[in-house]
Amino acid sequence: MARNPSLQLAALATVAIPGLDVVATRAPQRTTADYRYCGVLDDAGRHWVVQAPLHASAAIALDAESGLLRQLVTAVRDGSLPFDVADPAGFAALPEGWRVMVYRELQGRELDLDSLRPGPGPTASLGRAVAAIHELRGTLIADAGLPVYDAASYRSRRLAEVDDAARTGKVPPALLARWERALEDISLWRFRATPVHGDLAAENVLMANGQVVTVVNWSNAHVGDPAEDLAWLYAAAPEESLDTLEESYAMGRSEPPDPHLVSRAQLYSELAVARWLMHGVRLDVPDIVADAESMLTALALQVEDSDPIGHVRPVVQPAPEPDPVSAGTPGTSGTPATAATAATADTAGGTWEVHGSLDPDDGGEVVAVDFGTAGTPTPPSPA
Repeated sequence: MARNPSLQLAALATVAIPGLDVVATRAPQRTTADYRYCGVLDDAGRHWVVQAPLHASAAIALDAESGLLRQLVTAVRDGSLPFDVADPAGFAALPEGWRVMVYRELQGRELDLDSLRPGPGPTASLGRAVAAIHELRGTLIADAGLPVYDAASYRSRRLAEVDDAARTGKVPPALLARWERALEDISLWRFRATPVHGDLAAENVLMANGQVVTVVNWSNAHVGDPAEDLAWLYAAAPEESLDTLEESYAMGRSEPPDPHLVSRAQLYSELAVARWLMHGVRLDVPDIVADAESMLTALALQVEDSDPIGHVRPVVQPAPEPDPVSAGTPGTSGTPATAATAATADTAGGTWEVHGSLDPDDGGEVVAVDFGTAGTPTPPSPA
């Protein structure tokens, strides 16, 4: 680009929209790894944004996104989406053969994750917004020429990503083992694929008056795992906000989320660091690679003593008080008070009851272990 990229992009806006008279540049003026953004002001006082790709992959993604945006604008107008999206107004060619996209400036300010709190407000609005994306028709994504994956092909794609990262030799072995274990656990990968944004992050969600008003940057949209759009929140949102987020999300879906949604979201939040590594490797940007290596090292230490992804801890809770007669209280009929330990399982109810000596002098007790649907744990021995 020219020495002053903003002026060049401002000039391209007049090419993209014939008759547009640009009088000044305005915010946003920012550059990401993929795009440069320049705000411009026209003679009618209207604000526009020029978005320019910085490399070939970003150019391809922007072209695909522009096709999807036209359909999303229709979804906004018919009420399927409760927020706004960019409405492409024109395109202009760059010397490299790529295109810039020009659209009216969108309302709202970048989401502040610290603003997410339990109850009505930003958190509930965010949950509803994500649910609305996942309720879109899958054909909307397919018609835009964007990728469509079912559960099996999506899992294969993630396996390939881990393999690519492993070949760099820059991922700690403990992390590779952790991720591979989750990817090989077939029980985690039974979900109905839905449209997903694919790149939800604080900078792509714009808020006003405590509500989501705009979602931007749809270039990574596809049909895939809905857990992908929740991963960033489980990684960065305040923990006390998650119950509200889950409730508002579930209320916005036409079907309940699968029981392993959170586990896969956790996996994706960790794999995001590996994807950042591969982004740096493919673009040959040493600073990104070094940053990703540092993050991977820190992540390995953070999860070193964590349960495997998808693991469900048994919940220990007190059992009902035993019937003195059937328990064998001295002087009554029934099992003697000093009977040997015995275990019974009610798999339908999801509970193990472990009966030990009930003689007070022996310190015996009765406990129950709720194992839900995770399987049957080894019954603990009474104290």
